Amino acid sequence: MYVILDIETTGGKYNEEGVTEIAIHRFDGHQVVDQFISLVNPEKEIQPFVVKLTGINNNMLRTAPKFHEVAKRIVEITQDAVIVAHNAQFDYRILRTEFRRLGYNFERKTLCTVELSKQLLPDADSYSLGKLVRSLGIPVSDRHRANGDALATLQLFKLLLSKDLDKTIIKSVLRSENQGELSPRQLDIIDGLPSETGMYYLYNKDGDLILLGKSSNIKKRVNQYFTSNGSRAKKIQKETKSATFEKTGNELIALLKENAELTRNKPKFNTFSKKRLFSHGLYKVVNEHGYITIQVAKIAPRTKPITTFNSALAAENFLYKLRDEFSLCNKINGLSQAKNHCSHYDEQACYGGCIQKESPESYNQRVQQAIDRYSLSGKNILITDKGRELGERSGILIKNGVFKGLGFFNLNHQINNNHILESIITPMKANPNSSYLIESYLRKKRVLKIIDINF
Repeated sequence: MYVILDIETTGGKYNEEGVTEIAIHRFDGHQVVDQFISLVNPEKEIQPFVVKLTGINNNMLRTAPKFHEVAKRIVEITQDAVIVAHNAQFDYRILRTEFRRLGYNFERKTLCTVELSKQLLPDADSYSLGKLVRSLGIPVSDRHRANGDALATLQLFKLLLSKDLDKTIIKSVLRSENQGELSPRQLDIIDGLPSETGMYYLYNKDGDLILLGKSSNIKKRVNQYFTSNGSRAKKIQKETKSATFEKTGNELIALLKENAELTRNKPKFNTFSKKRLFSHGLYKVVNEHGYITIQVAKIAPRTKPITTFNSALAAENFLYKLRDEFSLCNKINGLSQAKNHCSHYDEQACYGGCIQKESPESYNQRVQQAIDRYSLSGKNILITDKGRELGERSGILIKNGVFKGLGFFNLNHQINNNHILESIITPMKANPNSSYLIESYLRKKRVLKIIDINF
């Protein structure tokens, strides 16, 4: 559990500042579950430069509650949570100073989004909150007011969590907490998981990731591990002390995250293999008469298939689909051994390429349309689909035919501005399996939209 926090102060000498406004959003890693926003009477004058910066003046605070009147609420909402703030050292110091004046020792663990951003957004031009969120297309209103800055920090933290492929944020939190042993009734863990599409992560008592996976129903999948009687499942049950999850909004994002994170993390209970997920492909070959043929063949080193499949049968079945969709010729593509024209010519579904009645130029134009439709080769596109919540979209970036990464967007200008788009995208290393996963998914299922990108 996290609390995203921002504080405005009177300014002045070190450790003599007073709180003028505070905003706290209790965040479970997926949604805000509680919040507290209030002006605070600091019982001292605000420095003129602070009035100019924040717009908060002494008159506004005369009837506001004093810090001791909101202290209990602050303790309650931050209980058992990690404080997350932009320049967390400052906000945490101010809070501890105020509580010390009341004779109370306020201690919480902290995470700083400045430091996290330097690790996960190394190419940012600036790490000041305003400039950083603007560069990422994150909307910010009421800048230099506690709630405006807290909401901007919340959106930034969500982005950082999604970019944290190595799970360093969660691991650091889990390791720093005194976890102890969970109840033998490990199904309690299940109660905190959603019945939605995404990723699940299981950790041991030391905070080490021991299993990860994707599912269209996270709760159901983890429940299967906890209720199975298999030897592997029993080991997982014994070692699992906590679980987290990430909603992905759709299956393709989950597939790509699983592919990337298995490679990076190699959890002990995952079966990890470097082998390809595919075995066969469709290849483009020009025959002796100048017609482009599409042939099914086993994947060979240093060859470039149009698209890939997990079996020869799957590739052949798809070739039949292309035949019907683009009026291609069975004989040219090796699906018919007819001595004369193919059977589809009699049905007027083939225009006679098999007997050279249709010109190679005319026929090849449709073949190229088929290739362009189902291959990523050379494309600069953003594949958009449902996001994790209402109003959000997911995006998968393909640059020059190569998978570059994925991200989540709330506003159109985050997609239309290439600099912002590439800043929000979580980079992922492409491999043959990622291309297979994307092309295979697009062959079978619809996505919201595929947008051409001009780089």
